[in-house]
Amino acid sequence: MNMMKHFLDIHTTDAAELRHMIDTGLAMKRARGGRPKGAPDDDQPLKGHMVALIFEKPSTRTRVSFDVGVRQMGGETMVLSGKEMQLGHGETIADTARVLSRYVDLIMIRTFEEQTLLEMAEHATVPVINGLTNRTHPCQIMADVMTYEEHRGPIKDRKVVWSGDGNNVFASFAHAAGQFGFDLTFSGPETLNPEAACLDFAAAKGRPVTIERDPFKAMAGADLVVTDTWVSMHDPESAKERRHNQLRAYQVNEHLMSLAKPDSLFMHCLPAHRNDEVTSAVMDGPHSVIFDEAENRLHAQKAVMRWCLGR
Repeated sequence: MNMMKHFLDIHTTDAAELRHMIDTGLAMKRARGGRPKGAPDDDQPLKGHMVALIFEKPSTRTRVSFDVGVRQMGGETMVLSGKEMQLGHGETIADTARVLSRYVDLIMIRTFEEQTLLEMAEHATVPVINGLTNRTHPCQIMADVMTYEEHRGPIKDRKVVWSGDGNNVFASFAHAAGQFGFDLTFSGPETLNPEAACLDFAAAKGRPVTIERDPFKAMAGADLVVTDTWVSMHDPESAKERRHNQLRAYQVNEHLMSLAKPDSLFMHCLPAHRNDEVTSAVMDGPHSVIFDEAENRLHAQKAVMRWCLGR
């Protein structure tokens, strides 16, 4: 892989640089103050730059937050869908990366297979950002860390509890535990355990993930409680029913939240299936910061883009 400043994953990015991105994102958010959403930043680090936003997987938050972020920083975007590009079918991913690099200054890709992201980064001569893969979701967790610190100060040594499926979002949380130095507990069924690789990374960084099958025990002392959808939009109906059966005991409801610290926060990357993985009472309750979390995708990703371009 070349020496380009790609943002491919939390565990492949230097911890000091991750910290710098979080601090930059918070500073940029403060600098905007109450100005209109469409107003440009005073600083225009992407002026004259074109950013390609590639979506093999559909999205609301990723698409809008990256698009708005680029525009606020003075750049322009080109949004491309998997159908428009036939990525990896009519043309190899390597050739697509080489061609796009002749047209744009930065590539964000939201895709299925991690290998697609890695191949894009290997052959691109411009920075590539991981907007999501089936294995990880680093931009989301950068926003989550930013949100926690905005409300409660440093996340280091805090206890984060994940209730549900050990999916791609959890994997990036495990990477973040190692890089930012917080304690992470996974509470979910053994059949939906996270990948061993993300657990191994956290352990190697001195932050082994605790696995607690009993969600009520897991919540004791939690500073932050996190969950995610139980099913993906691409899952067949049979898989959806099976997952509901496995995960029903891990629903985040008012009783479960009451077992965490009194000042604990609740996060969900959205979209949520209300009253499945989390009740509306929790989503709309005093612990919830889900809409700050959604907004901070914008600010965290602006910081990531600045870092990629050396701004």
